[in-house]
Amino acid sequence: MRTGHELFVHGLSDMMDAERQLVEALEENANDSSRAELKKAFEQHRKETEGQIERLQQCFELLGEEAEDTECHGIRGLIAEKKAFSEEDPSDDLIDVFNVGAAIKAESYEICEYESLIDMAREMKHTKVAQLLGQNLKEEKATLKKMEGFSDRVKPNEMMTEEQRQKAVASAKTSGRKRAA
Repeated sequence: MRTGHELFVHGLSDMMDAERQLVEALEENANDSSRAELKKAFEQHRKETEGQIERLQQCFELLGEEAEDTECHGIRGLIAEKKAFSEEDPSDDLIDVFNVGAAIKAESYEICEYESLIDMAREMKHTKVAQLLGQNLKEEKATLKKMEGFSDRVKPNEMMTEEQRQKAVASAKTSGRKRAA
């Protein structure tokens, strides 16, 4: 690799592999999730990710290039981490917490990569490519925000102390009585 253009094509190829790997991982996360809202969020982002792959392909076409056969080690590392975690036979609550955390890591990684690629595209005057990458970036940022919201709500019962668990049960009972009244 000797030129900025070659580095840019390599970066796009890296993101193509990342997104392809994430389509499979998001499907697995949706299937693993015990909460309907989380399952729906993973399924929705899987569909968005398929669209992101299409936009990356459009970028290659605009550049007159083909995606390199490369591996995104960052995302593959996160996927390997999930596999190792799954082998520990975690509870459903812990799976949900892990999946949300893994999604936040993946989205953060993708956001950094897309921002870098957009900067390079603009520098090389690839305006249309930058716009396509910007659409992907916008979706990644929205997903990150959504996952951060889940992070505040998805808490495993196993992480609560007995006192916290009793307060949560009491609060739920009180809340139920108020709604019934």
